[in-house]
Amino acid sequence: MSINYESRYASSPEAVKKYDTTQLRDEFLIDKIMEEGKISLTYSHYDRYIAGSAVPTSPLELETIDPLKAEFFLARREMGIINVGESGTIEVDGTTYTLGHKDALYIGMGDKKVVFKSDDATKPAKYYINSAPAHTNYPTKKVSLDEANKIELGSLETANHRTVNQMIIGGIVTTCQLQMGMTTLKTGSVWNTMPAHVHDRRMEVYFYLDVPENQAVCHFMGQPDETRHIWMHNHQAVISPPWSIHSGSGTSNYSFIWGMAGENLDYGDMDVAKITDLK
Repeated sequence: MSINYESRYASSPEAVKKYDTTQLRDEFLIDKIMEEGKISLTYSHYDRYIAGSAVPTSPLELETIDPLKAEFFLARREMGIINVGESGTIEVDGTTYTLGHKDALYIGMGDKKVVFKSDDATKPAKYYINSAPAHTNYPTKKVSLDEANKIELGSLETANHRTVNQMIIGGIVTTCQLQMGMTTLKTGSVWNTMPAHVHDRRMEVYFYLDVPENQAVCHFMGQPDETRHIWMHNHQAVISPPWSIHSGSGTSNYSFIWGMAGENLDYGDMDVAKITDLK
């Protein structure tokens, strides 16, 4: 079987206060996420969210996994995919979609056969995958980075000048609850999502990319008055519970893909934590 998966259970904020570095990384860091020739998935019990990857050196078909208790993977789920590798194709129930570098694809609930392919097996596509429970089918749709809704935030003076590319989000793609996009920091900026915030009605997963060799990102999580940090490298992801901030600072500029799901689709529904109140 070409699919590897693991499950992560929810942790309360009170428990996380007592975690050491190893426990924190074991619970929230997803480090084995771009393995060639495999589909690798992590099933989180926060909003039943799945994050992972498909790196096809030969065609990889998406099969169901035991936690879903379903005949096929998307029986009760929707999926978002962003290609962070070389060009490739994804076949969805007989229709083929070509994805270049940083193109996105939304696949609706009910599609049965999903096959990941690379144009060149020696330079494979690297499909970053997010999936959330769904209640109805919405059409499959490709979104290029150029088609994203772009928002400029921050400034060089505060080291957080960045472009937010909203890709799988209302107004561009109709979804049940899944939202995805990519944020890219400008040269000289290192802070993402600052001021930090919490959105108690949905969880989030960050996937870091474009992190230069020998550089790293320090990801901050936890309640605003009880923060923790996880050091992360290129092509690693981190689970952010609904009660946690999610922010990071790198030793260089970088990009990250954000994906989230919960009981609302209001991107701006968040409680901002003042920088001076963080502890």
